[in-house]
Amino acid sequence: MSQIEDLVLAYRILAAHGVVDAYGHVSVRSERDPYRYLLARAMAPELVTADDICEFDLDSNVIHDPGASLYLERYIHGEIYKSRPDVHAVVHNHSPSVIPFGVTTVPLKPLFNTGAFIGEGIPTYEIRDFQESGDLIIKTPHLGASLAKVLGPKPAALMRGHGSVVVGPSLMLAVVRSVYLELSAKLQMQAMLIAGPGGQVVYLDDKEVAATSGRQSSAGTWKRTWDLWCAKARAQIAAEQAARRPRRRK
Repeated sequence: MSQIEDLVLAYRILAAHGVVDAYGHVSVRSERDPYRYLLARAMAPELVTADDICEFDLDSNVIHDPGASLYLERYIHGEIYKSRPDVHAVVHNHSPSVIPFGVTTVPLKPLFNTGAFIGEGIPTYEIRDFQESGDLIIKTPHLGASLAKVLGPKPAALMRGHGSVVVGPSLMLAVVRSVYLELSAKLQMQAMLIAGPGGQVVYLDDKEVAATSGRQSSAGTWKRTWDLWCAKARAQIAAEQAARRPRRRK
């Protein structure tokens, strides 16, 4: 399967899990040239097809289609790829359960095994540190670079009042982390509510994080999950294509 096909499936998977809605995007570093990346033109993720994928340089200039409508926040991707040679995929999303942790002093913590990577540290990007108060959109190379700096070597960063950015050494891992970041945030809020003011939530300790997160960085760990999600996404695409075909008259 080509990178473009995988990227289309990634868009569909993130939409199916409620990580993205009409907004949000995912990119992958080009296999042919590490100084380029693939990202869809500006559109709702669930509608992305192979024809919508564009190629960009790391300054986030589109290569072959200067007339394409582009995401304003494409600089998130280019600047992270510049600063993180180990990163091969980037997801930016506004998943709802994650946002409250970016606007409060309550930290995201790992509380179940598939969210163990959270224990590696999830910093919060405060855009006011890098521009005067205004909109929260990462629409310049300067803001993209500042987000990449706050992200540092971590697997994800919260964006105050906006959402998050999630990265991975593969497209599969970036998507998996994005889905489980949302789920972990939701479960943490539920656990904190159950515990109440006098209770206690038991989180993974450092040794559990190291053992679990390290093992899950292997591509083989997530193959069953990825294959299932891809099968569902392909079925959705096939159904859409069938619905568009003209029906034969009997």
